[in-house]
Amino acid sequence: MDGTLVDSTASVAHCWTEVALHYGLDPVEIVRVSHGVRAVDTVRKYLPESEVLVAVGLLEEWELGFLDGIVPMPGAVEYLSRLEDLAVPVAVVTSASEALAHARFAAAGIRLPEVLVAAHHVSRGKPAPDGYLLAAEQLGVRAADSVVFEDAEAGLQAGTAAEARVVVVGSWISPTTDRLERIHDYRELLADPARDPFA
Repeated sequence: MDGTLVDSTASVAHCWTEVALHYGLDPVEIVRVSHGVRAVDTVRKYLPESEVLVAVGLLEEWELGFLDGIVPMPGAVEYLSRLEDLAVPVAVVTSASEALAHARFAAAGIRLPEVLVAAHHVSRGKPAPDGYLLAAEQLGVRAADSVVFEDAEAGLQAGTAAEARVVVVGSWISPTTDRLERIHDYRELLADPARDPFA
């Protein structure tokens, strides 16, 4: 969701920075490690277990209250419309909560696909493949026949572990991305349908 369909960069950075400062943590470090990972998994790295749920609740409260500036990723709305025209089943697999997914899609003016796998729907978050495996099951397709669009390391690893075809969205570079397809944004697929995995 974040960084693939919805541009919520400012909101994510702001809210995680607020949480980090509230708990006396390094905000630069927290923002760096939180990208693409469930909040509960990030917080557990830095706070005692007794404080985790309170911190995650505080973050969620701030995130739901800070939706200004959230917009669709370039070409995302049009690309989702193309997939709908092609009758391609679509799921969103996010490390965010269900409430936050609905709020950010609404803020960006994007209709949320029927299948949503959110943070609490799986026992293991990204980089584990569980979310993508569950989404494929709910769509009635094999994960190996699916295409995963991801921008963060944890998500790229999750999609790869699910044996899906993985497309990097944006500029993230790591050993994981070495042999993966890449787009800067969805306008590239709209302009050159030959590159579209579903063409």
